[in-house]
Amino acid sequence: MRSSSDLRPRGSDGRNPFSPRKRVSRLFFLSATLTSAAVLWLGLRASLPGFTRLELTDGATGKTILSAILRDEDQVTLTWHNSQFNLDVTEGFIAVHGALIQTEVTFADPRGLPPPVVAPRDVEDLYHTGGPFSAKGMHRSFSRIAYRVGEIGRPQMTIGTRVVDFKKEVGFGGEIVLTTEGASLADIIGQRLACP
Repeated sequence: MRSSSDLRPRGSDGRNPFSPRKRVSRLFFLSATLTSAAVLWLGLRASLPGFTRLELTDGATGKTILSAILRDEDQVTLTWHNSQFNLDVTEGFIAVHGALIQTEVTFADPRGLPPPVVAPRDVEDLYHTGGPFSAKGMHRSFSRIAYRVGEIGRPQMTIGTRVVDFKKEVGFGGEIVLTTEGASLADIIGQRLACP
């Protein structure tokens, strides 16, 4: 009569594939693999210093109009026409640590007259009271801005070499939403693959 140990399955080398030693080895390998995958996934998703992910989306549909990875200090420019005061507006921003920082703004007379220079602290009032002006050295931080597109304003945003015409993208009365966040390694790799 055969013993119960003779009935256990045997591997090609004659050893028991279900021995406690094999189970611990397989469990360790599975655990190490899952831990490595989790660490890799978290590493790819963590924000990298020095990079900002900027996205423009259609406020009504959520459709992505533009997605870009910017390095710190990369410039973004918004131009539009203020029809209420008949002034051409240029707003300058830079990307810093996952945010967009407004550094300057000019409300210029379309006839080419130089605007007076004002202190950054005066800008908020001047946006609403009218008249040409220019301010530099501002530090207004944004991670989300919603732009409503008017009939006359001709808003355009320049990001690197790309120019986005807001009215062309969403039409009169439409909305473009700008969002920023820290860019991850996965974002950067995806952007490079999408736009070589």
